[in-house]
Amino acid sequence: MHTEPAATETADVSAAMEESGVLPRALWPRVDHLVTEDDTPVDNLFSAKQQRLLVDALYSSWVTMTARSFLADANVGVFSIAEQPAIVPDVFVSMDVQPHEGWWDAFERSYFVWDYGKPPDVVIEIVSNPRGHEADDKLRRYAWMHVPYYVIFDPNRQVVDEVVRIYRLHGATYERWESGWLPEIGLGLRLWTGRFEEREATWLRWCDEDGTLIPTGAERAQQERERAQQAEERAEQERERAEQERERAERLAARLRALGIDPDTIER
Repeated sequence: MHTEPAATETADVSAAMEESGVLPRALWPRVDHLVTEDDTPVDNLFSAKQQRLLVDALYSSWVTMTARSFLADANVGVFSIAEQPAIVPDVFVSMDVQPHEGWWDAFERSYFVWDYGKPPDVVIEIVSNPRGHEADDKLRRYAWMHVPYYVIFDPNRQVVDEVVRIYRLHGATYERWESGWLPEIGLGLRLWTGRFEEREATWLRWCDEDGTLIPTGAERAQQERERAQQAEERAEQERERAEQERERAERLAARLRALGIDPDTIER
C-alpha cells in the first residue's frame, strides 16, 4: 500500500518548485539508490501491443497536428519523490515538456517530477488482472501526484464495470469524467475495433474532438499509398479523356476531308 509522505518531507521541494515548477538542479535529491529499470518482463501480448498503439499514434501523427511539445511513453518509471519507488504507468503523456538528450545519465533515465516540473498529464493503466489495484491503490497515488487525467482500460471488466473509465482531478481527488475528450490536452480517447499488428481486437485509441482516430505510422503510410493511388487513377483518367478527345478530333477531321473540306482552314 502506498503511503504519502508527511508535508514536512516535501515542503522544501515544493517551495523551490513554486515559482518555475522545476526544481533547481543543485537541489535535486540523490537518485543513485533508485531502481529506474529492473528488466523484468511483466506484460501480456495484448497489453504490450496496446501500449505501442497508443504511443505510436502520438509520435507518428499527432506530433504534426499539435503545436505543443510532449513526452509520451510506456512502462517508464515516474518518480514523484526520491524517498519512494517509482510508479510505472502502462502509458503516460506529459505536455509542454521536452525529453532530455542525455538519457543514459542517472538523472535522465526516468520521469522525475522535480526535473520536469510537473507530473504527467494523462496516465493510462491497462488491466490484465485484479492484482494491479488500478481502481484503488493506483487511483489514490495518481491523485496524490496530481495527475490531471487517469484512465483505466479494462477490456474484461475485472476491476471496474466499464471497459474504459476516465477520471479527472478535482482538487486533491478524482471525479468521474464522462466525456472521452480531454480538453486541456487536446486529445480524446475512444474504443475502436480493428486490426493492429496482425491482431483483430477492440483497442483504446487516441482521437480528435470529433472522434476521428489519430492514425498510427502504418495507417498514415497506408493513407499516403491510397492518396498516391487515387492521384494516379485521376491522372490516368485525364490521360484517357485526352486520348479520347484526340481520337474524336481525328475522326472529325477525316470526315471533313472526305467531304472535300480542309479542317485546318476551319476557324476554331
